[in-house]
Amino acid sequence: MTSPKRAPIRPDWISKTLAGGVLGLTLAVALSGLFAWLGPGGISAANKDQLNMWLVPVIWLVPLSTVYLFRSGLRAWLWLGATNLIAGGALAATRLCLAGS
Repeated sequence: MTSPKRAPIRPDWISKTLAGGVLGLTLAVALSGLFAWLGPGGISAANKDQLNMWLVPVIWLVPLSTVYLFRSGLRAWLWLGATNLIAGGALAATRLCLAGS
């Protein structure tokens, strides 16, 4: 029995790198913002700002390093773009809900 043939991962690394660099950064900033609004309140303001600042590159490394697992650069842009829309929408909704209360 032979297994079905899957399309190979294409080596369009420039498109994938740009997707991980640009959209990965915006995703990291949005997730850091969500942590700032929803994170633990016991952290003092100065320490929480510092923690959020240092979270951005740590979170950014995840999409930047896993973007090469997408089959094409277009898929990387589409998936990371959709993830950015979700994270940005969650951040906007959180800010509106918490700022109004």
